[in-house]
Amino acid sequence: MSVKLTIRQVGSVTVIDAAGRITLGEGASQFRDAIRDLVAKGDKKILVNLSEVSYIDSSGIGEMVSSYTTVTNHGGQLKLLGLSKRVKDLLQITKLYTVFEVFDDEAVAIRSFT
Repeated sequence: MSVKLTIRQVGSVTVIDAAGRITLGEGASQFRDAIRDLVAKGDKKILVNLSEVSYIDSSGIGEMVSSYTTVTNHGGQLKLLGLSKRVKDLLQITKLYTVFEVFDDEAVAIRSFT
């Protein structure tokens, strides 16, 4: 199973609920395309909810970093929500925990956007 993305608005913040696996191939490219579409529409506050993501491989991590760069270069913010222990460990091992703002509570994450 690849990733299933559901996009919703909470005030001025666009929330992407991801479920499944973000891996090389369809999962990573789906994620990339969704972010690019949002940026093209002018969305600048993006929260990616990863609480239902069971696995991310190196390609998926690469897409997350690429997406972060794309959003930031367009004057936006991309933040992460609800990381599983496995994904949290992966971000710490790769030192990306220092790049992404990570939240456990959606309401707190949404209030953090400026």
